[in-house]
Order: sequence, then structure tokens, then C-alpha cells
Amino acid sequence: MTARTLRIAQVAPPLERVPPLAYGGTERIVHELTTALVKRGHEVTVFASGDSDVPCRLIPTVDVALRPAGIEGDAAEWFDATVQAVIEHESEFDVIHSHLERWSRPLERRTSVPVVSTFHGRLDLPWTKEAFADPGPGMVAISRHQAATHPEVPWTVIHNGLSLDQAPVSERPGDAFCFVGRVDPEKGVIEAIDVALKTGRTLRIAAKVGNMARQQDYFENVFRPALARAGSVVEYLGELEPADRDQLFAESYATLMPGSWPEPFGLVCIESLACGTPVLARRVGALPEIIRDRVDGFFCDDVTAMAFYSERVATLDRATIRARVIDRFSAARMTDRYLSLFARLAGPATTPGRAIEAPDLRVETRA
Repeated sequence: MTARTLRIAQVAPPLERVPPLAYGGTERIVHELTTALVKRGHEVTVFASGDSDVPCRLIPTVDVALRPAGIEGDAAEWFDATVQAVIEHESEFDVIHSHLERWSRPLERRTSVPVVSTFHGRLDLPWTKEAFADPGPGMVAISRHQAATHPEVPWTVIHNGLSLDQAPVSERPGDAFCFVGRVDPEKGVIEAIDVALKTGRTLRIAAKVGNMARQQDYFENVFRPALARAGSVVEYLGELEPADRDQLFAESYATLMPGSWPEPFGLVCIESLACGTPVLARRVGALPEIIRDRVDGFFCDDVTAMAFYSERVATLDRATIRARVIDRFSAARMTDRYLSLFARLAGPATTPGRAIEAPDLRVETRA
């Protein structure tokens, strides 16, 4: 079918640059989607930190990203400023796509422009009860599991997607596990160390440490002692840039995801699978929507089970793992679904715009 060019605002949190230099799942999705929309001929403006690098107009909301600058706690004033910046430019857009979590709802209420609000974090939290009162038609969850925490909301479920076809593959992966994410008890980094110790396999950890006091305390008083006890079995790499992180996945025997945190999606999971590297994980959050048990990896209830099933990882077909995830969780597929939603909410054109050719798009709705 023929669709008009849309004027789209992509609104990122001020915490990380777009794209992030290392850790930053939300900002990676913003960059992937922005790049794809620009390539398809749409007029995109990104609201993000001033050190961002995007292929379109950038309106800075802070000079530099907050977390790398050491600010990560109460960032409400910066989020409020981001909302205000968007409001000041609202007449320039057909649709506003907000990634501001709880601050998306005040933005939606203050503008007459249709707002798509994608929630990237967990939603089983107290703030959501008030925030999700009288939900609008542009509410997006990134997994069916995330949406199920608030079944009364008229969700559109759109799985995250990345440009995965260039993910590296190793013809001779090593014997080491990898753990990628953040140093946090809910992510299971200590449990990953325990799996390594039980199996005798090396574990390489690529993880960020947050700036908040509780995160620093956990790093110093729990994680560091665990590293010392593990000795040469565990190697801590810190945060890695994307290319180095992808290479780590490709070279690894398996990726460990032993945390109890209910993953709203799981970008680490699809990145690992795109390299053909199986995943050993707890059956939590959205991971069952991504991992095929005994095909892409194994679901394990605890450290002992993870150590046991690790010996079966070698029987899995890494080429099969890679092929399916590249197709199902591609940036193109994600963009198709967002464009369909944007077009539906924006309605008929009210201003002249260059027509572009687009496929007949369907929205992936809540099951």
C-alpha cells in the first residue's frame, strides 16, 4: 500500500547517549528504530542527550548522558525537562514515540499529538497503578509477559528487534561461559560464578556497575569478594563496547542468565542466540517467548540444574539457533510493527508529504 511520510519524534531517556557506548538497552532500541525509520523516508527527530549520534535531527535534552557522568539516582527533573522540550516542539510531529517509562503518561496527557508509549522496564511496581489509569491507545509492551502484569491495559505487544544479521559467529567456540549485563543481585551474577565453580569452566563477566549507593555497595562487598574466592576461574571484563561484547558471545560455550529478575524482554538473550551461542537461563519473565527449551538452550531452576545441563549444550545446533532469532527479532520486523501503529494513531494526512511505498503492515497484538 502507499503511506505518507510521517513526522516522528523519538524521545529517549537522558540517562544514556543514543546509541549507548556500552550498556543501555532502551537507547539501543531507540537508535535501531530511528535508523530504520530514516532509511524508509520518514522525518525523525530524536530527543536525547547532546552526545548522542543519530542519523537525523537531534534536540538535546541534557548536554551529556547522565549515567556516564555519574548521575543515576533521582533524575526526575531531567525527565520533566525532556517532557517540556517535546511539548515545545509538538506541532512539528504527526506522532510522538516516548521511551520515558512513567514519564510517558504525563507527556501523553499534555499534548494533543498522538503518543506511543513503549515501556522497557518491569511493570509490577507501585507507580504503575496510578500511571496506567485511563490508558491511551498507544501503550506498547515489549513482551506478552510484561503486558500480562496489567491485563486491563489495551496493549500492543511489539517485541524488541536488533540488526542481528551481522552478528559474529565462531567456527570454534571456546569452553568458557559468559555473563553479560549488570552487577546486581537480581541479575544473578553470583549464581553465574557458582555455576562456573561447579563445572570448572571459565566464566567471563562483561557487566556494568551502577552509580547508586546500593549498587556500589554490592559491587564492593559482595561481588569483589566472590571474584577473589573464584580466583582464575572468573575473569571480570567490565563494560564492553558492542563489537567486543558480540565477539564475547560468539566465542563463548554458553551464555548464563541465572537471575530471578522477571526480564521484560531480554536483549542479551537474542544477542547471544544471534551469534549461535546457547543460553542457560531461569524460566523467568519474557525469556520463554525467546528461548526454545532444548533447542536454543536450557531452562534451569537453580545453579545445580544449570551446571548439569551445561554438559548438554554441546549437542545443540548453533546454526539453527542463529537462523531463527535473526528472522524473528530483526530490527526490520520491529519497525514494521511500529510503523503500523504510528500510521493508525496519526490518521489521515493533514499536511502535504512525500508518499512512500510500504508493505501492508500488521500489528502484533497481545495474545
